[in-house]
Amino acid sequence: MKARSAPGSNPNRHKQSVIGVVFSEDRGRVLLIKRRDVPVWVLPGGGINADETPEQAIVREMKEETGYCVVPCRKIAEYTPKNFLTKCLTKFTHFYECRILSGTCALSNETQGVQFFPLDALPNTLPPPFSEWIEDATASFPHTLKKEIVGISYSRLIKTLVLRPILTLRFLCAKMGMPINDK
Repeated sequence: MKARSAPGSNPNRHKQSVIGVVFSEDRGRVLLIKRRDVPVWVLPGGGINADETPEQAIVREMKEETGYCVVPCRKIAEYTPKNFLTKCLTKFTHFYECRILSGTCALSNETQGVQFFPLDALPNTLPPPFSEWIEDATASFPHTLKKEIVGISYSRLIKTLVLRPILTLRFLCAKMGMPINDK
């Protein structure tokens, strides 16, 4: 007999993720986190638990990674992995613009930095596809985009491995379930 899911739960949520973007009031700066396992600046987000919706997941992830309580304002996009490499490195991703309701900036066991950056001065360690996703968020399309994940390719992975070998190896270790955290 096939096991049933709890009402409202989705057993395939573990194959999906959420990413959130928060802009400053003037929309000139974006909130980024610096990860502990791979010390790069990225948009906050993570996996969706089986018992939660994507909206609930982004609220939880933002609180865990930034210290802020947020509300999703709009769904910007749904991104789908397009090839073997992106399927290995990413998941189907729900992307939300969020607004801060309360809280204060706080670090966690996942983050070693939380900071607003000017849109014209993003960190040079921002990995793909985050800069493209920030561009999608600033474009303010009237509908939810449905796009393939771009910016991740074998040539870019090899180039990054050559230019930033330690970061690339830490990223690959984290993807294999062996994160290296800086405490």
